[in-house]
Amino acid sequence: MFLKSIIEAFSLLVGFDKEVVSLISTSFYVATISTAIASLIAFPVGIWFGLADFRGRKTFDIILNTMLFFPTVVIGNFVYMLLTRRGPFGQFELIFTRPAIIIGQIILVAPLILTMVANSVRAADRRILMTAFTLGAGKVKSHLTLLGEVKGLILLAMFAGFGRAISEVGVAMMLGGNIKGKTRTITTGMALLTSQGEFAKATALGIVLLVIVFFINSLVYTATHHRKE
Repeated sequence: MFLKSIIEAFSLLVGFDKEVVSLISTSFYVATISTAIASLIAFPVGIWFGLADFRGRKTFDIILNTMLFFPTVVIGNFVYMLLTRRGPFGQFELIFTRPAIIIGQIILVAPLILTMVANSVRAADRRILMTAFTLGAGKVKSHLTLLGEVKGLILLAMFAGFGRAISEVGVAMMLGGNIKGKTRTITTGMALLTSQGEFAKATALGIVLLVIVFFINSLVYTATHHRKE
């Protein structure tokens, strides 16, 4: 059965099965938007946090690191309480919609991007700032020069955030409701199809997810090790 499912899975991918394509497109849609919004929030905060030296930064570090390990179901439960009809934002009727998933994924992804950006900026050679100041560059231009040295790693933070968003299941399941053709994603679709015995389609989605995650991890690994060398 295992080998048969693998063969059928590749047939579904090559044949662009409607259901498989729908789940993939939904996942890319919500993950792309949530990552973009999270990046807009996390990039400037992460850059500032990486450059600044203020009292209580270690405490802030601990809080951020804790948020990195938040279970997705905890975030899903928190946002669900906010968006449900009896919640403070229930009037907007967002629960079990794509925007609800996007909100949850923003909360999930933003701390990861922020931490990676801040660490990249901190790891940059601060002698660049001193050199820029010596050459007569102003404060803003000097900091921009420093950021230019780590722009690749900052962009990789966004890719890592996308990988986190597209591969999670708790937020998508709890906030999207797994509605076919609307909020069903790769991960929630895999869970449902497996329970229904549709192993070929579930395997096809798994292959797609593995390829995406492998590609993103390869980018991060290559860039990180190239920088160390």
